[in-house]
Amino acid sequence: MWFQLRKILLCVLGLYVTIPFLIKLCPGIQAKLIFLNFVRVPYFIDLKKPQDQGLNHTCNYYLQPEEDVTIGVWHTVPTVWWKTAQGKDQMWYEDALASSYPIILYLHGNAGTRGGDHRVELYKVLSSLGYHVVTFDYRGWGDSIGTPSERGMTYDALHVFDWIKARSGDNSIYIWGHSLGTGVATNLVRRLCERETPPDALILESPFTNIREEAKSHPFSVIYRYFPGFDWFFLDPITSSGIKFANDENVKHISCSLLILHAEDDPVVPFQLGRKLYNIAAPSRSFRDFKVQFIPFHSDLGYRHKYIYKSPELPRILREFLGKSEPELQH
Repeated sequence: MWFQLRKILLCVLGLYVTIPFLIKLCPGIQAKLIFLNFVRVPYFIDLKKPQDQGLNHTCNYYLQPEEDVTIGVWHTVPTVWWKTAQGKDQMWYEDALASSYPIILYLHGNAGTRGGDHRVELYKVLSSLGYHVVTFDYRGWGDSIGTPSERGMTYDALHVFDWIKARSGDNSIYIWGHSLGTGVATNLVRRLCERETPPDALILESPFTNIREEAKSHPFSVIYRYFPGFDWFFLDPITSSGIKFANDENVKHISCSLLILHAEDDPVVPFQLGRKLYNIAAPSRSFRDFKVQFIPFHSDLGYRHKYIYKSPELPRILREFLGKSEPELQH
């Protein structure tokens, strides 16, 4: 029995020591662990049919940001149009973007698809508050075609933003990023500000400072955090793969209102990273003419990494920050 136990322990130790070298030699492994685009949950849903997820006022589109790249998009209209939207085609939905209702472009995090349960629940909340919600799966996620990369994800977001802008007239457009999507969001908004077409506001839910700090803080890294050469084995391969998601650098070049939402009990992106990002952004000269606000959610509420949509305070927070009235007051 002792011999068997020692054999198992040696195997576990050997695996523990081998993994860092494997990741160092094959940095693509680390990229896959960051994107997790191969994890498709919930399984067995037809992304062409958002109504199966209770989104009966949503249309599925496909856009082509680049040659050989196709991305799946969902457009949910405000709930007040629920009845009107029944049976309408894509052209009707596109024309609806020019209505008086503001638009939120939602950039989701890693793993799963645009049909993830917590994402769908957020779309419903935002729709009920009178917003159009446009979301999509980056290349390589869900039914979108292409190979994931930070550059590609950012370009996909830029393409969707421009697509919305071309159809929405003078309507307000807000960018909402969650988790890894906050990295895409700040990449996008920095680029939009540099070309002088900023969105009306940026909302970051559960953001980090940069991907190296997030990887070091992630619960998966706990067993290796004190491994000799941790940065060299685990963090440098991320950088060498061209993955930065430098929110802390991007916010210094963003000129629009910024709202950060973070739960204190977030087990995936530590609360202190969201607070640190706010502390970097708030004094930045680029925000001198814009609001910068940080909203913490107490750990007793249990919102963790992806359940802030459950907060009964969220409608008030958005209304006060974005300055929009409730949908029933809009005409």
